[in-house]
Amino acid sequence: MVIAIRERQITYISILIVFIGFISALMYRRVDHIYRTLVALVGLSIPLILHKKASDPPKKLEPVLMPLYNEKTMMILGIFIAIHVSLVNVPFTTMDLFHKEWTDADMISHFLGGLTVWLILTEILNHLNLSERKTIEYSFLIFIAACVGWEIAEKLSESEISFIHETLLNKARDLVMDVLGALFGLHIVKNRGYPFELNQDIR
Repeated sequence: MVIAIRERQITYISILIVFIGFISALMYRRVDHIYRTLVALVGLSIPLILHKKASDPPKKLEPVLMPLYNEKTMMILGIFIAIHVSLVNVPFTTMDLFHKEWTDADMISHFLGGLTVWLILTEILNHLNLSERKTIEYSFLIFIAACVGWEIAEKLSESEISFIHETLLNKARDLVMDVLGALFGLHIVKNRGYPFELNQDIR
């Protein structure tokens, strides 16, 4: 028997996992992770609050807010955040797989992050009444620029964070994983219409 779990239920499970991470951070007094999980909890709660306050986004802000109203997109965001915070601090341990014990774990976060960011960006562009081709082209241009900008900013901030030092090869790998995540997003959107369908009637 196959049990279908609704997207909102998976989002609730993601919030629970992040909350467990928050409790773990309190137990081991990891200030950085307390802040990280609190921000994640607030971020994942915003769409749920919006749905209760207004069933549809305001017309003027509809393109920007549509991802927040799409429970499928928010489910993917929830999964990404839950996995990421669990890698940075494995619940009920002091293990930081992301930065210390298994640094290759960041490949998982970059793939899921690339998938999530590209989906949100593309869904916004998709509601600007662009053609499918332009939506995809613009989304990848903006996405790659943002990813490169993030890696540059991260490299410049390494001097402030003693336990983070990534080589240029590692940076290149991060970018590759970001793009692979975005390409997977393109695949599921074009071939499955999930979590939304691209405009096809505008040329």
